Amino acid sequence: MMFWGMLSMQDALSVTSEQILYFHDYLMMVMGIILCAVGYFLGFVLFSKTYSTSIVADHLVESVWTILPIIVLIFLVYPSIYLLYLIDESSVDFLCTLKVVGHQWYWSYKMDGLLSFEIDSYMDADGAVRLMDVDNRVVIPAQEYIRALITSADVLHSWALPSLGLKMDAVPGRLNQFVFMVMMNSIVHGQCSEICGVNHSFMPIVLEAVSVSDLL
Repeated sequence: MMFWGMLSMQDALSVTSEQILYFHDYLMMVMGIILCAVGYFLGFVLFSKTYSTSIVADHLVESVWTILPIIVLIFLVYPSIYLLYLIDESSVDFLCTLKVVGHQWYWSYKMDGLLSFEIDSYMDADGAVRLMDVDNRVVIPAQEYIRALITSADVLHSWALPSLGLKMDAVPGRLNQFVFMVMMNSIVHGQCSEICGVNHSFMPIVLEAVSVSDLL
């Protein structure tokens, strides 16, 4: 869910974004523990009357503050690499192929597979969500894998949907690919996330995920 003035992350609507939120919360927990531990020892050094300068030269202490960060990094690297592989996974069977082309300053879409359509999507200034609605929404099946092919017709763009954990560059002359799935019926908002010209802020993205039975 997204609302005006929110400071938190958007609710997860895909497995990828859900895992990104889990990793963010885990990372904040580890950072909080480190902050408390470092703050405690810093206060001990500054204000303790029994503090001895010989502590900083102690071999055991030096070993601890060398080995401990390595252990912490191991606990951070594993979930990070797991998440990277999850994002790059594209070997699943997909139902449709969505072709996305960035233009100055709108998006064009072509869908092949279960659905078949070709539309241009411009910002709708009078839409329900200010500066984030479009005249033609992209309708996709919910709870089904969709392959997206991204490119650009002119300059660099970036097709970004935070609630799905997606951000893929649209590069002229190059085709980028990823597979995604929207977990529930919903309307997903996004924006171009690459500065592409004077109207960069006016090319939103809107996907509408509906049940497959409603599409047939």
